[in-house]
Amino acid sequence: MSEIAKTPKPPYYAVIFTSERTDGDNQYAEIADEMLKLASVQPGFLGVESAREGVGITVSDWYLTYKTRVCKVERDYGFERV
Repeated sequence: MSEIAKTPKPPYYAVIFTSERTDGDNQYAEIADEMLKLASVQPGFLGVESAREGVGITVSDWYLTYKTRVCKVERDYGFERV
């Protein structure tokens, strides 16, 4: 999934999950797809945005370390080329 999540007008909450993966795939992609399917039908689900190069921004055997942060978004803005 590589699109920017459609979010409501602030304030709203965001969860930031930062991690370092262990070596090897260990079926990560397949199970991550399944977890996304389950999460997407939950009330309040807005989307997923992900980036990874060493440290990933998106609890299991796939992670060497991780940290979860829950944030209140008070302002957001952006640009879209038309």
